This record gives sequence, structure tokens and C-alpha cells, in this order.
Amino acid sequence: MTSSGDFKYRRLLLKVSGEGFASEDATTLDTERVKVLASQLRALISSGVEVACVIGGGNILRGKQSEQLGIARATADYMGMLATIINGLALCDALEANGVPTRVMSSIDVHKVCEPFIRRRALRHMEKGRVVVLVGGLGSPYFTTDSTAAQRAVELGCDVLLKATMVDGVYDKDPKHHDDAVKLPDLTFDDVLARRLRVMDQTAFTLCSENDLPLVVFEMTSQDGVLRAARGEAIGTLIHN
Repeated sequence: MTSSGDFKYRRLLLKVSGEGFASEDATTLDTERVKVLASQLRALISSGVEVACVIGGGNILRGKQSEQLGIARATADYMGMLATIINGLALCDALEANGVPTRVMSSIDVHKVCEPFIRRRALRHMEKGRVVVLVGGLGSPYFTTDSTAAQRAVELGCDVLLKATMVDGVYDKDPKHHDDAVKLPDLTFDDVLARRLRVMDQTAFTLCSENDLPLVVFEMTSQDGVLRAARGEAIGTLIHN
């Protein structure tokens, strides 16, 4: 077993987008991707790193789908929160199958499958070496899972917020539409504001900036991406004060 000294951060929050749980262009649960993530989290926990995860639900329900169906924003947001619970339970079972003690904590009352989110209880789980999977968003509509991740990371005293996405960092323009897009490996929060870069929603971004919480944006599917980000390697984009 390695020690937490092998990693830069002692306590971290990992935000995983729902799309990261699905195969490319699919809206289902990709069990292999979930297993790969669980394996990396096992390595972190085995090294003494305290870990919490916030899970998205975009692989099950996307905002555009809700708009097309004429679903009200508040209703769609609640549906999205329920989708995160499905993903969270999948990750929990994958972790438990890897011998990693895990607790799923929800901001929505679903006591038959999840514990309620209670800050002090979550901290206790983390201190005991359990991965805490945080689902149900913030329990209220009109907040993204990015906002949830920033809020929980600050609440739980995390050293960093690792944001696993489908892009390998922050670019000066959308790399999907611009071949000349340039990757920006190191930014300050002021840089992001001045250049009007889209990293996360404004509420989440402000929480990170005002609470001096560094943010690492990296590609979830990169080889050992979570472990490399936790070690402080030059992966993706680091945003800090």
C-alpha cells in the first residue's frame, strides 16, 4: 500500500459528469467506465486520501431532452437529481465490489437506498476511509451539479475540486468547433473571468474563487486521469487564486 504522501491532496472532491458514465454518443450506463473509475478511487483510498464524489446524471437525462418534451425546468431538475442517484448507486456497488467501503448520501430523501446528506456524518465517513458518493444535487432545482460539487467541497474542507469532463482541459475557444483552439494548462480565477472562459456555472465558479479552492479540469477517460490529477501532475487545466 502506498501512502497519502504520494498524492498532493489529502482530501479531495471528484466531480464526474453523467456523460462520463456513458459510452460515446450513448445515454446508458457504461459499466466498464464505472469499473475503471472505481479502480482509481480504490487506489486513492488505499493510499489514505479522503474522497468524496459528486455525480452528474446527463447520461440518463439531458436538458435538451427536457426542453423537447416541454418539461418545466423545475421538474426537469428534479428528474436530473433522481438520475444522479442511479449513477451514484452504480458507482457504490462497483466500489464495494473492489473492497472499498462506500456510503451514498443524498440531498433528496430516499432513505431506502441512500443516507441523507449530513455534513458531520459525511466527514466522519471520509475520516474512516470510506468513499462518500454525493447524489441528489443540492436538493433544489435551478442548481447544477457543478454548484453541488463546489458547495460540498467547501463544506467538507476539501483541498481541491477535481472536475472530470469529456474534454482534456480548458481551451481559449471550443475545441469541438475550432481547430486552432489552444489549451490553457494554468489559469487564475481572474484569468478565467477576464477571458470569459466557460469552465463551470457562475455560482460554482464564485464558490471556488471566494473560498480559495483550486480546481483541476481534466479528461475522465485519460489513462489514470483521476490518480494523475490527485498527484498534482500536469494534466488538464489547473485554476487557482
